[in-house]
Amino acid sequence: MNVALLGTGLLGQGVSERLHATGHTLTVYNRSIEKTQELRQQGIRIAPTAAEAMSAADVVLLLLSDAKAIRAVLFDPATSRAIDGRTIIQMGTIGPAESCSIENEVLRLGGRYLEAPVLGSIAEAKAGTLLIMVGATREHYDTWAPLLRHLGEEVRLIGPVGKAAVMKLALNQLIAAEMAAFAFSLGLVRRGGVDVEDFMGVVRKSTLYAPMFEKKLPRLEKRHYAQPNFSTRHLLKDVELALSAAGTAKLSTVGLEGVRSLLIDTIAAGLGEVDYSAIYERIDPPASERSEP
Repeated sequence: MNVALLGTGLLGQGVSERLHATGHTLTVYNRSIEKTQELRQQGIRIAPTAAEAMSAADVVLLLLSDAKAIRAVLFDPATSRAIDGRTIIQMGTIGPAESCSIENEVLRLGGRYLEAPVLGSIAEAKAGTLLIMVGATREHYDTWAPLLRHLGEEVRLIGPVGKAAVMKLALNQLIAAEMAAFAFSLGLVRRGGVDVEDFMGVVRKSTLYAPMFEKKLPRLEKRHYAQPNFSTRHLLKDVELALSAAGTAKLSTVGLEGVRSLLIDTIAAGLGEVDYSAIYERIDPPASERSEP
C-alpha cells in the first residue's frame, strides 16, 4: 500500500520505521527536514512538500504535534488539493472538537477522515505494539483496521469521530496524574529516609502498582531525563486539552490544574523537551535548590 506520513517526531519516526519494515511503500514529510535524515538513511523516501508526499498515496497518516500544525500542513492551499479522493487518518493527540472540525474540512475537500490516536511511543511503534483507538464509521474502521494492525494488535473502534479523541485525553491525563503522584510518593520516601526498594517492594505487590512506576524509577533516582519517549511540553499540551474537554463536560478540574501547574513550572525550569518524568525536579528538587525553611 502507498502511504504518506506527515510528521516525523518521536512517534512519527517509529511509525515510519514500522510501516517500512512491514513492506509498505512509504513517503514521509516533515516541516523540519533535518529530522528526517535517519529515515532517509533507512531507504524511506522523503518528500520536500506535503503535497508531493500525498501525490501517489492511498492513505495519509497525520502524526503532527497538534491541531494548529495539522491545519498549517494539511490545509495549505498547495496541499489541500491533494485531499480529494484520499483517506486521512489522524493519529496524534488533539481535542474532540478539533478532530470533528478537521473532519468537516476534509469532507468538504472531497476526502475521507478517521481518527486513530495511540497509546505508546517510539519503542511500541517500532515493535507494532501500539494500542490504537479509532473514531470512525464502521465502514471506515473495517477498511483501515488491517493497515493499523501493522502498528498494533489492539485496534479498537470507540465510536464516531471525536470519541477516540476523548478517550485519548482521558488516558493521557492518567499519565500526568500518575507520574505526579508517584514522584510525590518517591520524594516523601527518600526524604523520610525509607529505603526505596522497600517502598517499591510493597507497591509491586499491591493494587496500587502501575508499570509506569518501574519504567520511570531509574530516571527519577538518577535525575536523568534525556532521550524522552514523551516530552514535558507535549504532556502539558495534552493536559490543557483534557482541561478544556473537562470544562465542556462540567467536570471538576481542581486536581488536574495542580498537575498542570507542575508541568508549567518544569518547562519554566528549562525541562520542556526532556522526558515528562522531569516533573520530579519540581516536586523533589535537588538539595542545592531547596529553599531554607
